[in-house]
Amino acid sequence: MLWTAAGVVTLGFLVALEIASRHYGLPGPIANQASEVIFAPKSGPLLYASMALMMVVLTWRQRLIAFGVAVGIDVVFFLVRLAVGADMMFGNGALWVILGCGVIAVTRRTGPERVLLLKGVGLGLLLVAGRKTGDAWLLITSKTRPTVLDPYVAVADHALGNPSWLVGRMVEATGPVGSTVLDWVYIQLAVAAVCVSLYQLRNVATEGRFPGHYLVRTFLVIGLVGPAIYMVFPVVGPIFAYGEGAFGTGGSQWALAELWPHTAPPLTAPHAMPYDGFTPRNCMPSLHTAWATAIFIHSRKGPRLLRYAGTFWLIATLGATLGFGYHYGADLIAGVVFAFTIDAAMRAFDRGWDRSAVRLVAYGTGVFAALLVSYRYLPVQMAEYPWVAGPLLILAMASVVQGYVWTTRLWEPKPVPAEPGPQPELV
Repeated sequence: MLWTAAGVVTLGFLVALEIASRHYGLPGPIANQASEVIFAPKSGPLLYASMALMMVVLTWRQRLIAFGVAVGIDVVFFLVRLAVGADMMFGNGALWVILGCGVIAVTRRTGPERVLLLKGVGLGLLLVAGRKTGDAWLLITSKTRPTVLDPYVAVADHALGNPSWLVGRMVEATGPVGSTVLDWVYIQLAVAAVCVSLYQLRNVATEGRFPGHYLVRTFLVIGLVGPAIYMVFPVVGPIFAYGEGAFGTGGSQWALAELWPHTAPPLTAPHAMPYDGFTPRNCMPSLHTAWATAIFIHSRKGPRLLRYAGTFWLIATLGATLGFGYHYGADLIAGVVFAFTIDAAMRAFDRGWDRSAVRLVAYGTGVFAALLVSYRYLPVQMAEYPWVAGPLLILAMASVVQGYVWTTRLWEPKPVPAEPGPQPELV
């Protein structure tokens, strides 16, 4: 019943976003996803990662067959597109396999086997739908928020030493190699999440059930709740508000000045500024930071290689978000607090809400709200006293992280000592 209710709510949400997108003359998440059945997908790696996530419910033989079918379908699409001169991208085969498994579950499976396969299909489709939903959300933020609050965040960022300007110059100094690596890490974040999830879900097929708490759930909830904050605190980022726009195109005619990354923004009284109608207001909080933080959290119980990969992905994502001018340092602090709070709530949802869970989630929510209020109403004071405000921001974030570590450590099951066996009788 829980999975059915979640499916109904998700479908209703997608329909609402589809209607909102159509209102602005663009296709919504449902239409975009349906078009990828035939037309070139936006992200082939994401579709194959979604198929890999779905295949956790299959046996190894079924996985090999499904992968072979997906590759075969993509080869056919590749040859047809090559012949007609269409856009080249793979991934249609993976989507066909996911949908085909859904049909097989309904028509050829019964009982628990059907339920497990449908859960796998739903999980794979949810990852894809999450990407399309995010695109629709970004469109809505750009159309409904004509002004942005970048000057407030830029002034508040003086308390942190303007990290986006500093890291931006560092990335610029590395040349094309550094920027290419960071760009690849930034774009393929969902693929990294699937790698961690595959480890967490490796026993689903043999056990016949999903674990109570795993990365995909936190990942999806972050993507669902985060864009709502964009509507409250619209920010476009340093590269747009103080630069030439991403990749040097667009944004310069709307920027306050072309300062990023070589000249720090002036310390003046902030004000809301108008911006164009197509750049997403997707900075506060940094969801890329939140997702990378969730990957880091869930990779801690994996093997050493997975832990190293999770650490690398978090550090590289932080470098990319700052170094490309997509975010301010204040966005990253809010993103970390947001991620730990959401993951704590998902853990509590799985194990049951008790006083420690309510206290942890309430504290994280309070700190997150305090960050947004301080960025909006105290930026000048923060910039004037950076040696006070900066450490306080870091301390607030660290307190949420430490509270999460302490509380979740108490939630871990304790080993039960074995009862002593019968003692031999003395003769």
